[in-house]
Amino acid sequence: MQPDIRVRRVYDDPVPQDGARELVDRVWPRGLRKDAALLDEWAKDVAPSTGLRTWYGHDPAKFDEFRRRYIAELAEDAPHAALGRLHALAAAGPVTLLTATRDIGHSQAAVLAPLLRRGVGNQAPPGQEDPAGNPQPVTSERERAAEPAGEPGEGGEAACWANLVCPECGAVISEGHRQDCTSGLATPGAR
Repeated sequence: MQPDIRVRRVYDDPVPQDGARELVDRVWPRGLRKDAALLDEWAKDVAPSTGLRTWYGHDPAKFDEFRRRYIAELAEDAPHAALGRLHALAAAGPVTLLTATRDIGHSQAAVLAPLLRRGVGNQAPPGQEDPAGNPQPVTSERERAAEPAGEPGEGGEAACWANLVCPECGAVISEGHRQDCTSGLATPGAR
């Protein structure tokens, strides 16, 4: 069964179906007192970096590139561990990802929700414990480079373990399929 992940604005009143309410913004929302915030955790470690957030500026025209860069950031140690905590919460019950962004469809919460639904982020980086307390094996850079793309912590690119690579042509889906792709989804003008 797929986890119940919702995306809402932090300013919206909570509803019983929200489950765990997790703020996924790096900056505290304007006009909201911390003592009045109705949330379970401020998961700022899973939020986009300041540089990425500033570059993006919530410009919908940049959203596909923002998604690609943000998913790559999520593979780093601290964001990956925070993503693992969210995955563990999602396995236990409903989770609502909260953001102050007006356009939630073009927010980091909109990128996180499908990743959590697919179970991405449920493994810790090598050398750390996963959310269940299981230590992950440490591998050298050479061993990691030789591993096939797979789940996080098993090598490969973030786009691969986030299922954003077409299995037919190997292209990153958000960048368009290759012209000779047999998946029936080839993008005109793609390489």
